[in-house]
Amino acid sequence: MPEAKHVKRVLPIPIGAFRSKKEAVIDALRGAIIKGVFKPSERLVIDDLAAHFGTSAIPVREALQQLQAEGLVTIQPYVGATVTPIAAGLITEIFELLEALELISGRAACQRMDEQAFAHFETQLRSMDLLENNLDSWSEANVRLHQFICDCAAMPLVKSMLNRVLDHWNLLRSYYLNDVFAHRVHAAQEEHWQMFQAMRARDDAWLARIVRDHNCAARAAYSEQFQLALQTPPANH
Repeated sequence: MPEAKHVKRVLPIPIGAFRSKKEAVIDALRGAIIKGVFKPSERLVIDDLAAHFGTSAIPVREALQQLQAEGLVTIQPYVGATVTPIAAGLITEIFELLEALELISGRAACQRMDEQAFAHFETQLRSMDLLENNLDSWSEANVRLHQFICDCAAMPLVKSMLNRVLDHWNLLRSYYLNDVFAHRVHAAQEEHWQMFQAMRARDDAWLARIVRDHNCAARAAYSEQFQLALQTPPANH
């Protein structure tokens, strides 16, 4: 099992940007795992990470426990913490969860949204239209879009769960599926516009069909490539 010199890594988020060291370590490690700085099955050495952050081992240990609860880290006796390996069934699990959470939040939001909310929704979609050639920026905007829908639905628990599922999706696509993702973004964006139209019409049945078709198409697009990628992990990560 590989063990890298973590203190030399460039982590995505500086520690000074947050209210506490614990929050900083959690967010920095989460971002590093999702972006592939730390590979699946790679060890996360507490002393190395503490030296990088200039902290004691306590906030690092707490961060690893939090990330274990999110499914991104696995902690085992006598082994320590490692980045959770990517399982073969993850594609199906991700898109079934996304479908359920998007249906719950979308149905509630379309009954609660006012004209100002729909105008903001449309503005977000128009901005995303311009980001289709920038995969990371489009993906970040996609997260904000679904967070906005959860906020309109007044469903903070669904939002929290959706964020965790999207973390796993971003890890998966950045590590294995960016090539397929690049070809899928335009279709996904068109489906977002269809969701907007269904929500604008406050048509639950139409929205449900679009969300199901959206996630079914995505699952089909990624599944075969994911199985091939698991057999031959990319050499540049």
